[in-house]
Amino acid sequence: ISEFDSFKKAAEEVKVLRQTPDPGEMSAIYGLYKQATVGDVNTERPGIFDFTGKAKWDAWNAKKGLSKEEAMAAYVKLVEKLKEKYGI
Repeated sequence: ISEFDSFKKAAEEVKVLRQTPDPGEMSAIYGLYKQATVGDVNTERPGIFDFTGKAKWDAWNAKKGLSKEEAMAAYVKLVEKLKEKYGI
């Protein structure tokens, strides 16, 4: 199974966890997903009143510099941990 196939499978599995991951885990999932699919953050940081948008942007920006392949591998590893923690 290729790294990309593992990533796609993990992206589906994370949607069906028995419990929603905590906010820190959700941020990590989001940041790694965006880094794996888009690369380094390529947009302006949202404005002061867009709290959700800023949190997402910050989570993505925190992964800056990781290659898409590194981000995919880290994403798969994180989802495996979450599957153990929350069940699927």
